[in-house]
Amino acid sequence: MKKTQFLLLALALGFVFSCRENDGIADDTSVQKEVHNKTVHVTHHDGRPFSTGNSPYAKFVAGPGGSVLMQGFYWDVPDGGNWWNTVKGKLTDWSNAGIGAVWLPPASKAQNGAYSMGYDPTDYYDFGNYNQNGSIETRFGSRTELEALITKAHAENMQVYADIVINHNSGGQSEYNPYVGSNTWTNFSGVASGKFPRSYNDFYKNSYGNNDEGAFGGFPDLCHANPYVQDWLWGRDDSVGKYYKNIMKFDGWRFDYVKGFGPWVVNTWNSNVGGFSVGELWDSNVNTLEWWANNANSSVFDFAAYYKMDDAFDNGNLNVLNDDMMWKRNPFKAVTFVANHDTDIIYNKMLAYAYILTHEGYPTIFYRDYEEWLNKERLNNLIWIHNNKATGTTSILYTDNDEYIARRNGYNGNPGLVVYINNSSSWQERWIQTNWASQQIKDFTGSSSWYPTTQSDKWVKIQCAPKSYSVWSLNQ
Repeated sequence: MKKTQFLLLALALGFVFSCRENDGIADDTSVQKEVHNKTVHVTHHDGRPFSTGNSPYAKFVAGPGGSVLMQGFYWDVPDGGNWWNTVKGKLTDWSNAGIGAVWLPPASKAQNGAYSMGYDPTDYYDFGNYNQNGSIETRFGSRTELEALITKAHAENMQVYADIVINHNSGGQSEYNPYVGSNTWTNFSGVASGKFPRSYNDFYKNSYGNNDEGAFGGFPDLCHANPYVQDWLWGRDDSVGKYYKNIMKFDGWRFDYVKGFGPWVVNTWNSNVGGFSVGELWDSNVNTLEWWANNANSSVFDFAAYYKMDDAFDNGNLNVLNDDMMWKRNPFKAVTFVANHDTDIIYNKMLAYAYILTHEGYPTIFYRDYEEWLNKERLNNLIWIHNNKATGTTSILYTDNDEYIARRNGYNGNPGLVVYINNSSSWQERWIQTNWASQQIKDFTGSSSWYPTTQSDKWVKIQCAPKSYSVWSLNQ
């Protein structure tokens, strides 16, 4: 997690630093062998389409392929308190495009007040309505503006996910800490909301031990073993989780830096609070991702797929897409992505978006890719394909260094699709086996003008433009 940090020993004025989490990239365990000219089934679940569920509001209805998540911010969005209004103004267009949920940055007041991206939380109940840490509003705006954004999203039948930072806190006052024998910045008894006051015994080290799974950046490390902390995070009726869900009307959670505490924390939050849940476990080892998701009872960002896509599309090695990824282990707990506010290493992004928006898992679109950097029309086309055609289990039909072809096998009357990704510098053609006998198909991206008819044995020749992708399904 890239976060604005402060020298905690400098009276909360400190110098501002910026850092990136660098957890290392573990080697994935590959369970797939290189495949040439034959079909390999890579998932073994019941083929239900992925869906996050729809809130009972108004307009947007996810197609049979499920929904798409928008990360509604990037690192260092403009300060000045207008970001909630900016996002609110885009919700109708996002809903019309087929986006079913938006993930917002941490919404509560943090140590750097109007300049903080929110990852150094001070008062979980100050959404820009208390004068503390040098401002009333947060970087993103006022509580009233945030509530208007959430109301507007629900009117568009979109869900809203809160970024939850519960590994560490910042902005407390100095107090003597008998467990370290000196002063620590752990006195949060004076938070303006009056809710969840904290002291040194709510942070490690304390009477519950010296540490948990991990601290971050020198910030006071919140002690989830303390029943008082548990009660304020998810237990009591006005706990952080229940307040966000029942009062602020958030529909789900993106848990920040879950390496810093045990998966039982997210599991217990989910059991007590409910809502959609995804954890930021920055690790490319699919075994670690699956272990965490199962123990947390939560979805997890598919970092295994992220690094494989970088290798495939940027390094000319599409064969690595045969390797194991979280979406292949459990697509219902895999949130796939091409870039986010912390990491943006994939260069051939449209090929990567073609991959995640035609494959299983819950695909995420990064704000800057959609609004600033890539072709919005092409992304909207892929979103439509995802929502309307991307159903059923996945079969890889062909791979080599430059080409990748996979089939979604369809579900409950939906025909599925075939996606062809071509990273070479020339047009390519392949004979592949579909699920459709003696039926006309077409490329739903519009790249190819072919309208071939499948043979009685379901085989057909398809094509793909250089450095591009095509997506084939029944012409209906």
